[in-house]
Amino acid sequence: MAELTKEEVKHVAHLARLAITEEEAEKFALQLGAITEFADQLKELDTTNVEPTTHVLPLVNVLRDDVATKGLDREKMMLNVKEQEAGQVKVPSIMD
Repeated sequence: MAELTKEEVKHVAHLARLAITEEEAEKFALQLGAITEFADQLKELDTTNVEPTTHVLPLVNVLRDDVATKGLDREKMMLNVKEQEAGQVKVPSIMD
């Protein structure tokens, strides 16, 4: 098992501004030791033909390309406007 001392755990806790007790430092030292041991086991795997990846699932961008397209025909759009003035859509005032 990769050893982590209580002092190292307390030092990391201090850097993270965490207050831990002696019992917690001992418990976390054992848990962190188990985690680093597992990480060391991963080094034994042969990853020669494994391509690096950033995500475990194949993600696809569902958004359309940001391409400018022609908008609504102004004359056609103004046919649906309730009130208009000088070619602009007239809306109720929202400020006094």
